[in-house]
Amino acid sequence: MSPTSSPRRRTPAPPREEVLAAAMDMIAERGLEKLTMAGLGREVGMSSGHLLYYFRSKDELLLQALEWSEGRLGAERGRLLARAGSARERLAAYVDLYVPDGHGDPHWTLWLEVWNRSREAGDDARERQAAIEGAWHRDLVALIAEGVSRGEFRVVDADRFATRLRALLDGFSIHVAVGLRGTDQERVTAHVREFLADALFTPDA
Repeated sequence: MSPTSSPRRRTPAPPREEVLAAAMDMIAERGLEKLTMAGLGREVGMSSGHLLYYFRSKDELLLQALEWSEGRLGAERGRLLARAGSARERLAAYVDLYVPDGHGDPHWTLWLEVWNRSREAGDDARERQAAIEGAWHRDLVALIAEGVSRGEFRVVDADRFATRLRALLDGFSIHVAVGLRGTDQERVTAHVREFLADALFTPDA
């Protein structure tokens, strides 16, 4: 470099959260199949090579995007569960937050893709996915245990009931996310409310 030439300035990489937010926006607007490293790079002003440098692979990018989205949902879930009100009301809020908005819900679209890819993922990726599931489960167990202690819920094993309830929510949610005919958020939450009324809620609470 000659003494008179100015040093080349590197374009700073956008913050990690900006990249992950852009990925989620692309999934919401165009679908997961249209999310490519090259396309995402154009959205955030980075080359696909730079994205691969930071994320190593598309699988890792998708997992980090899911973790970022889950972090936001976790914060919202924490606010809902900490607010004043009955355990029943907060359980209804938990269910509403859990079930996807509709066909193509970006969070659930990403969740399904990451779990589909988990067959080839390493132990680290599977542990991170399990951590996501564990956070939802622990919050639900604590809420059910609280409802039992307050007499709003029948006496049940909170962990076992939470496991079964989440299996029900997962099954219904997948139907909504993939657009199975005859399923939508309103119908699913109605089914779940009916199940809870029969299996968990005390008649006089």
